[in-house]
Amino acid sequence: MRHLALFAAATALPALFSLNAAAHAVLETPAAAAGSYKAVVTIPHGCDGQATNSVRVELPEGFVSAKPMPKPGWALSIEEGAYAQTYELHGKTVKSGVTAVTWSGGDLPDGAFDEFALRGTIAGVEPGRKLFFKTVQTCADGEVAWVELPAAGQDAHALEHPAPGLTILASDTEHAGHGAHGDRAGMAGDLKITGAWARAMLPGQPSGGGYLSIENTGSTRDRLLSVSSPLAGKVEVHTMEMKNEVMVMRPVEGGIEIPAGETVTLEPGGLHIMFMQVGDPFKEGGAVPVTLEFEKAGTLELELPVGPARGGMPDMDHSGHGK
Repeated sequence: MRHLALFAAATALPALFSLNAAAHAVLETPAAAAGSYKAVVTIPHGCDGQATNSVRVELPEGFVSAKPMPKPGWALSIEEGAYAQTYELHGKTVKSGVTAVTWSGGDLPDGAFDEFALRGTIAGVEPGRKLFFKTVQTCADGEVAWVELPAAGQDAHALEHPAPGLTILASDTEHAGHGAHGDRAGMAGDLKITGAWARAMLPGQPSGGGYLSIENTGSTRDRLLSVSSPLAGKVEVHTMEMKNEVMVMRPVEGGIEIPAGETVTLEPGGLHIMFMQVGDPFKEGGAVPVTLEFEKAGTLELELPVGPARGGMPDMDHSGHGK
């Protein structure tokens, strides 16, 4: 298994990307199992050069007991109504709740992007199905309605204004019965790894992304030293930050500290695993075997189920990482 320590040379050239003006509104995390879920809708641009002043998100059936996150400078409006079915959550019967949320009165410039978040529960949805969060952004003289739904067998990315979609994954219990795909969760010492997944790659794409959360249930800190995979020539953990309106991505030096009693999350738009020199692009429905090496907890092998190719942050240029 080919292996690369996370403290890669700081002299490696960072990959830069600008937000694509033609990017779609998407969910930061486009695949999740039933249970608690934070829906973060990314608005990538305005309306033909105009700033966005209002964003309305319609919540799909199966995403229940939702609560929106307020945004400074934006007014919050909540619509409630009856659900199409009844849900049992935490010993209570839930028949109604938030069905749509609108953030208004803000000013999101056309050349910038922003995120609008809600937290709720995915319930009553079979693995493999998709939920769609229809989103409408309104500007001074028009709107962009991200509300189109793909027909059966149709690629949503072929649509001009696809609604942000969420693919429902099997739960940890369901997933354990499918040995070919491994586990999405695991333990190494006091560290609990959950929510692991990788993004499907497009044909000819030389690099891909992986994501997971690491919870330190112990009383002493630990550190993620390295990640490796037999499917990639190099694996690094990267960090991203905005500089002069351009997103800069660099390898993390010295590994990632996991403080005692805290959780570190690798997710789209932030810290993430970067698989480089990938021979066969990851395909949705497959799995990516990885080995995590920790300073104190030792090594842990697990597999990352492969989710959709699109979703999360607008596309970035990883072409410089394929060599």
